[in-house]
Amino acid sequence: MKDLLRSLLGYHAWANRDLFEKLQQLDPGQNASERHTAIRLINHYYVVARIFSGHLTGTAHGFLSDNTEATPQLDDLARDVAALDGWYLDYIEKTSPESLGDFVAFTFTDGDKGYMSRAEMVSHMILHAGIHRGEVARILSQLSMTPPWDTFAVFLHGTQPQRRLQGL
Repeated sequence: MKDLLRSLLGYHAWANRDLFEKLQQLDPGQNASERHTAIRLINHYYVVARIFSGHLTGTAHGFLSDNTEATPQLDDLARDVAALDGWYLDYIEKTSPESLGDFVAFTFTDGDKGYMSRAEMVSHMILHAGIHRGEVARILSQLSMTPPWDTFAVFLHGTQPQRRLQGL
């Protein structure tokens, strides 16, 4: 499980970097509405990832909602997302395989109770972000921009080409 989560978190960080590189190409004036929507979507999955990092560590996350009122600047959000991606990668390295199966009780921002294993929480964060990266990719497509090639297989092939080619 730990190896799979490590790979998925590497993919998640890679996909985030690609997405931010693509968003840098959006004209802030000409595509203001689309750019704002994209930033709000990314900020939402960033906040959710922060919330779950709090659940994983048993610390208060400080969020009352799954997004912030203010919309961050793109460069600031890119920096914060990259830092949190690094945090998750460090978390997986420091967490024993056995404790990834431990269940943690927590409360969602809407007041509902949650109970998930640590591995399930990390998986949720990764999958949740993928949904919203897809929404941002759709926005880019509607602007006639080619979205990033956001797939796990592309990530693995690009980062581990020798291993992937051994089966040929």
